[in-house]
This record gives sequence, structure tokens and C-alpha cells, in this order.
Amino acid sequence: MNQKLQRLQSLLKDVTNLNNASALLGWDQQTYMPPGGAAARAEQLATLEKLAHQLFTTDEIGQLLADLADAGFEYDSDEAALVRVARREYDLARKLPPALVEEMSRTFSLAQQIWQKARAEKDFSQFQDILAKIVDLNIQAAEAYGYDDNIYDALLNQFEPGMKTAEVDAVFNQLKAELVPLVQAISAKKETVDDSPLRQNFDEQAQWDFGLIPLRAIGFDFERGRQDKSAHPFTTSFSVNDVRVTTRVYKDQFATAIFGTLHEGGHALYEQGSAAELDGTMLAGGTSLGVHESQSRLWENVVGRSRAFWQFYYPRLQEFFPAQLGQVSLDDFYRAINRVEPSFIRVEADEVTYNLHIFLRFELEQELLTGRLAVADLPAAWNAKMQSYLGVTPPDDSQGVLQDIHWSGGMMGYFPTYTLGNVMSLQFYNRALADIPDLPEQFARGEFGALLGWFREHIHRHGRKYTATELIRRTTGDDGIKAGPYLAYIRQKYSDIYGLGE
Repeated sequence: MNQKLQRLQSLLKDVTNLNNASALLGWDQQTYMPPGGAAARAEQLATLEKLAHQLFTTDEIGQLLADLADAGFEYDSDEAALVRVARREYDLARKLPPALVEEMSRTFSLAQQIWQKARAEKDFSQFQDILAKIVDLNIQAAEAYGYDDNIYDALLNQFEPGMKTAEVDAVFNQLKAELVPLVQAISAKKETVDDSPLRQNFDEQAQWDFGLIPLRAIGFDFERGRQDKSAHPFTTSFSVNDVRVTTRVYKDQFATAIFGTLHEGGHALYEQGSAAELDGTMLAGGTSLGVHESQSRLWENVVGRSRAFWQFYYPRLQEFFPAQLGQVSLDDFYRAINRVEPSFIRVEADEVTYNLHIFLRFELEQELLTGRLAVADLPAAWNAKMQSYLGVTPPDDSQGVLQDIHWSGGMMGYFPTYTLGNVMSLQFYNRALADIPDLPEQFARGEFGALLGWFREHIHRHGRKYTATELIRRTTGDDGIKAGPYLAYIRQKYSDIYGLGE
């Protein structure tokens, strides 16, 4: 083996191990850590992330990357991909001062505990000061990274490499042009779909137990993963062989747990699906958050909210909840889980209105980063946009500006990837359906191996070897993100459910 490559791999493995250790502490923080541990955990994470940054940004790694750039590796090889990905990450990391990295880690860790308390007490004022600091730290990071046209580009690039804010705007504008009128058309017929069967009391443990059944069936490997509870569902991994998901369960909101489990299960399948030889390297895991969200949104919605899926699982669900669902038909249940209604909470939103929540956050983040909106004015701005986009005003901060964990974790620039993932999910699924035309019939038999196998072959095994654009081109032939397939899916599905055009 090339000695320089071997040396690079050894150095990068230490960096990866430190990052995975940080991720493990972060998982514990959101699942089992007692509240009193927040300050110590912030210091522990700050130390680990400082050390990882220092190890990664050495002159030696920079020289090795420069020497290996012309080593003649085939483009599709793991070696060439490692050099490409490490070079990109190295160049970005070198732009951040170590002190800023340490302070960001410390602040984001502390902020998560503050957010949880503020959310529980429905009080934005408790979170306001540290959010102002988070915004400032993100501005400092964006300035250090550099950008040409829009400060948001520098942060978006952390989650969707190479994408520009203007490109997101173009996709979002196309979606708005169709989704807003569709929501209006559905609103005129909203009484034709009744979701009251979902608004009963469902035993929380029974919900948990049922959710594990489809999670296993879609392919989540419990020998290499586990599920726990958290304030906000998330997925994290420390290895291809150690992937953790979380969900949350409410006795009077049946849909929250099952669709949260399927959503996070989609993320986990991607993480568990990286080729074994990529484990422990910078190539393991998802290539972008948009591609990652394409997996979670596909399993949650395209599969999990399909009639075929519930043809198989609904009888089993009725066995778990005979009093609540025993007299509810499959058709009524299917329509209930797909009811379209503007709502306060993003993660519980239907497929049609979900993207409106993302548009709102995308716009507010840009206003915060450019100084057009002060953090103190954020709740009022949030509520105004909710009224504008969705026609509803949150009754309190917990159902409004405090509902998402992302800002407390410093993740500004992340939200657009949810909608980009929605769009990509249908580009990928349509290609899979063309290759395997009987997928819906397989779902109706409780069989998901063929779809998972298709994604393992075309997406998962590659890890971070290819960019999102390269994956789209290699799998679908499209030259980038295309909204058409997603819009066609939404139009057809919800026109059928609501009888639009009749």
C-alpha cells in the first residue's frame, strides 16, 4: 500500500474515533444524562472537539493530502474518495480558529439543556440569550469559511455540500407554486377526511412495542443498533455496527411514535448500510443531509403512509388496540394518517403542509444571520410567518419557536435539507420502482427487502464517496435535484384521497 496513504488513513482514524466519542457523549446527553451533568458534559465535548480539530488540521495531513491528490487513484476507488472528502473537510476546518471550535462546542452543548427547560416551560425568554450567542457564533463561522453572495451559503454548505441558497430558492419557489394552491383546494374539502380515530388514548408501551415490529421489518438491525426515547427524535452513529435511534411517545397522539420511528429508522438504515470497509473512516455515513433526509422521509411517508404498508400492518395494529381501532376500516385509517391540516408542529405535519414549515425556518434563519431580525423579535416573526403560510398561530412558544432542537445544537443551515430530502426521495423511489415494478405488492405482504437492497446497492454502500449530485446522476440520470417527481406524487396521492377534480 502507498505509504503516504497508509499514514493518512492512520491519522484520520484517530480524528474519526474522537468525533465518534463526541457523538456518543451527545447521544447520552439527550437520552440518559441527568440534567445536573450539563455543565460538565459541555466541557467534555469542548475538549474532545478541540482535540479532534487540532489533530485534523495539522500541516502533516495537509501535505499528505496534497501529495496524494496526484497519486493516480481511480476516481471510483475508496482511496480517491477518501482524499477528496478529507481534502474538502480539511480545507474548511483549517479556516476555523481552534478557540472558535471549542466555544461553539461548549455553547451548543449547554444550549440543549437550556432549550429543553425553556420548551417544557413554554418560555422563549429563557432561551433567548444563548440563542443570540449561537447566532453570533454561526456568523463568525460563516465569515471564517467565506462566501461569495450570501452568508447562508457558508452554513448550508456544511449540510448540503456545494449547494447555494439561490438553488434552494429555485426549488422552493417551484414547490410553493403548486403546494400553496393544493393546500387551499384541500381545505375546501377538509371535512371529507376524519382523523378522530388517531386522537384517542393509546397505551404508550403498546405503541412502543408495535413500532419495533415494522422497524425490524424494514431492515433495522438490532444487533447493530438500538432505540431509545428523547425530547426530539434523532439518529446518531459511532460505527456502521453501532447506530442509535430515538423516538417520543404520547398517549393521545398515535402518529407521533410510529412515524417518528420509521423516519429515524430510514436514517439508521443509511448509516448501517455503509460498506464494511468504510467503517471507521471519513467515508462512512451519509454524503449529505439532503440524501439522508431522502431516506428518512421515504420510509416514513412514501412507504410508511402508503395504503400497501397498512394492508399488511393494520390488522396487527388492531390487535394491539382493539378498543380504539377494532371498528375503524383500513380505508378510514389510511385516510386519517394522511389527513391534510395546517398544524403547529413540523414533525407531526402531513406531507402537503410539511414543506411550508421548512420554508418558514429557511427564511427566518437568513433574516437572523443577516441582522434583519433580532433574536428578541423571533417569536413574533415566527408566529407571523405561521399565520401567513399555514393560517395558524401557535398558542405558546413550545408549539412555536421552541419546538425544534436544531438551533440549540448550533445547526443553522440544516432545515432546507428536509425539503430537499422530500424531493430526492421521489427521484430515487421512482427509479427503484422502475427497476422493481411490484414494490407496492411486496409492501402489502410485509416485504421490504427488495427496496432496501436497491438502496443498499445504489446509495447506502457508497457512504460519502459521491456527492448528492453524483448519486442522483448515477442512479436516476437526472443532472440534479428535480421537484417534478415529488410534486406528481403529492398531486396524485392527495387528489385521490380528497377527490379533487370530482
